[in-house]
Amino acid sequence: MTDWRTRKGPIGVLTGAGISTDSGIPDFRGPRGVWTTDPIAELLSTYQHYVTDPELRVKSWLARRDNPAWRAQPNAAHRALARLAAGGRQVRIITQNIDRLHQRAGSDPVVEIHGNMFDVVCIDCEYTTTMAATLERVAAGDPDPACPDCDGILKAAIVMFGQHLNPEAIRAAVDIAETSELFLAVGTSLQVEPAASMCAVAVDSGAELVIVNAEPTPYDVYAAEIVREPIGRALPRLVSELLGD
Repeated sequence: MTDWRTRKGPIGVLTGAGISTDSGIPDFRGPRGVWTTDPIAELLSTYQHYVTDPELRVKSWLARRDNPAWRAQPNAAHRALARLAAGGRQVRIITQNIDRLHQRAGSDPVVEIHGNMFDVVCIDCEYTTTMAATLERVAAGDPDPACPDCDGILKAAIVMFGQHLNPEAIRAAVDIAETSELFLAVGTSLQVEPAASMCAVAVDSGAELVIVNAEPTPYDVYAAEIVREPIGRALPRLVSELLGD
């Protein structure tokens, strides 16, 4: 097996919550993760509970208002991936995150496999708007704002538990995995499918897999290299190696 650093072809990157913790956004399943410390938070991400429980929706809008992603800035890991592309490498990102920090760091294209938190959609019609505009309605005294077009339920443009993923996003992610020569999995537990299976798709298509994550993952056995050091230090170093700095 050749050293993955010598591969000059397209680079695919799958990122999870761990890449954004240095930006002040907690992960979900870690020791201090959102769902670990607050079991109610996981209910807020479950579609069936959300659509049937108005009180839960009220809590959800407040949680969106207080989400640290509003104040977060891209960190060294986000900037490193943007620098990799600026250095002449073909980099395509699949992210499980909803914070858009990759885009703010300058990366493009970015496939948001789980949607994003800055848009709002109606579950019953085609109405869409921004999260900022909807939170203005909440601040004005409407704790569970309804769709202005059909009076349906509004939700963040994220994929909740119990919802189907966007098929176009899945197709785009599979295409990235199938056509990459190097595939990086960064800050993801690789426990959520089908996002995690992009690692297997990439390896089956001939890519070298490099995993950067603090904890073991189900896909470690397929990796050419596993990096356990903090992501904000590891990813800039790996990018420098790939660019020959």
